[in-house]
Amino acid sequence: YDLSLFSPCKINLFLRIIRKREDGFHDLASLFQTIGFGDMLYLKLDEDASAECDSFECNMEGVPTDKTNLVIRALDLVRSKTGNDEKFFKANLVKQVPAQAGLGGGSGNAAAAMWGANELLGRPASLEELVEWSGALGSDITFFLSEGTAYCTGRGEIMTPVAPLADGTKVYIVKPDIGLSTPEVFRALKYDQLSAADPEELLDRFMRKGAIDAGADAYVNDLEQPAFDCLPQLGALKEELKGVGGFDHIMMSGSGTSIFCIGEPKDIDGFMKKFDEREGLNVFPAEFTSRKEGVWFQP
Repeated sequence: YDLSLFSPCKINLFLRIIRKREDGFHDLASLFQTIGFGDMLYLKLDEDASAECDSFECNMEGVPTDKTNLVIRALDLVRSKTGNDEKFFKANLVKQVPAQAGLGGGSGNAAAAMWGANELLGRPASLEELVEWSGALGSDITFFLSEGTAYCTGRGEIMTPVAPLADGTKVYIVKPDIGLSTPEVFRALKYDQLSAADPEELLDRFMRKGAIDAGADAYVNDLEQPAFDCLPQLGALKEELKGVGGFDHIMMSGSGTSIFCIGEPKDIDGFMKKFDEREGLNVFPAEFTSRKEGVWFQP
């Protein structure tokens, strides 16, 4: 393969649901952060002149490899937008990030595919164009074309890049095997129970104080309670994690079911033994990551 692209996942340091829109989507305001746990996308141009479509393979069972996959749709989008209708790609996605985790794994894969396709075609599109096109594929994809920290509004596709939070900030992702679909969580949302916190004020606190010192009440996720209503064991898991010494902040990411813990447990071995070795639970240690202008994320 000509390109090996690391595809990081994300956590939402805060996620405020603002209102339900007339199109059925929701307006939100969220601070997104990339972390160094992710997938690898291997990509090259197909040299077979008779190729009529992209070829795509993936190691994870259950991931569609047809046109419904976001990677294929992303390659298709860049091809058509740049007028390269005769060029096709070979892609191999090696996945670690689970689905229905609230980590944006599939969206990150699509962003990596857009970036990679544009590189292999000789950069016909600017980053601004990729950002503009990405909203057509899905809400979170735009974010992954940022440098790693961004304030996202609208349904998530309106991105305001902000100063990156400190690379290397430790975070532990605790993911139960059980998943939740985003629509399921939104259906359980009670509008009278939404936080009253001003997202601009939350953003200001993270920017001034950083992820560790932003304050416990800066970590707001309006989708957390509805997810716990759908899966009470998720709420119980969060309470249990709060009893672990060493973590600064603990919250569910996105629409779940991953719970992220900022900081590092005092007893790492004991923590991993208790949680990672538990049936139906996985722990992924990671840290905040970002990328430099003009280059992609590095593993």
